[in-house]
Amino acid sequence: MTITSPHNDKLKAIRKLTQRRRERERAGRFVAEGEDLLAAADAAGWRPVHRLAAAGSGLEGDQVTPEVLASVSGLGSGTRALAVYEERWAPAPAGPLCLALYGVGDPGNVGAVLRSAQAFGAASVVLGPGCADPFGPKAVRASMGAVFTVALAHAPAQPSLLPGRTVALVAGEGPALAELGLHASDLAPVTLLIGAERDGLPAEVQAAADVTAQIPIASHSLNAAMAATVALYEMSRMPATP
Repeated sequence: MTITSPHNDKLKAIRKLTQRRRERERAGRFVAEGEDLLAAADAAGWRPVHRLAAAGSGLEGDQVTPEVLASVSGLGSGTRALAVYEERWAPAPAGPLCLALYGVGDPGNVGAVLRSAQAFGAASVVLGPGCADPFGPKAVRASMGAVFTVALAHAPAQPSLLPGRTVALVAGEGPALAELGLHASDLAPVTLLIGAERDGLPAEVQAAADVTAQIPIASHSLNAAMAATVALYEMSRMPATP
């Protein structure tokens, strides 16, 4: 049977998930939209709680008239398919290469960080206080499917509990990251600490780091996603210690 009413209970619940972080946290669920994201979830072995598809599209899922499906979509152009998934949080941050974010409030940046973490082989991304919801619609879209493959964890109460050596990335402070000669391995894990572009890392997080380093640039700062991408690239270029 095709769903034809925007007042359908399942659609109302999905609409709440796309619009409210508190509802996602309460339900422990989130929404992914678009065939590419759903294919990424399938490839990563995620089973949807609900899967909806526009009637007549030939796609798998509960059939919904296109205009009604568009009414619950967070995309301006609507969507042909969406699905609801259970959130997954790792019990603790993992190495050998970990990325910890603090105060990164833009969901597009958080999603882009996940994409870069996947590209450069980070084992986990840690979300500290003030970070956007990685399971929010904008973050999920920006991750380009990495939300389904990169382990997510909440920041521990003490930065010292992060994996291995902690490196605070701070604009204009410390040696260049590339000069540290770090290489993340199972025996010597590394956690990169990244704060918001305007405010940087919280003072207590930077103070607790093992070392402070910078990415030398000609301008004042990079946004969090760009800084994370450059830092992860630099880490990927550092040779393993013999």
